[in-house]
Amino acid sequence: MAKKSMIAREVKRQKLVDKYATKRAELKGIARDQSRPMEERFKAQLKLAKLPRNSSATRLHNRCQLTGRPHAYYRKLKVSRIALRELGSSGQIPGMVKSSW
Repeated sequence: MAKKSMIAREVKRQKLVDKYATKRAELKGIARDQSRPMEERFKAQLKLAKLPRNSSATRLHNRCQLTGRPHAYYRKLKVSRIALRELGSSGQIPGMVKSSW
């Protein structure tokens, strides 16, 4: 189980990303638009830099929804390899059978 503080920090980052997503997309669009004047693009870049760092989507880290583990995460199932094995062994994932020989 991951530390509660790390899980809480990730939830906080997710809320910031959701809050600033439209504003960041709008400012990025202005900054990347080559047809706009250089001053306007530079101002958009400065405004983008003033937003909170944790509002960037690249600061998010995938975590297992059951344990909070950040490594060995399966995107499709949203769980770690350890949680996946436990769920498979207990028969809670349809079609998954634990291999043994």
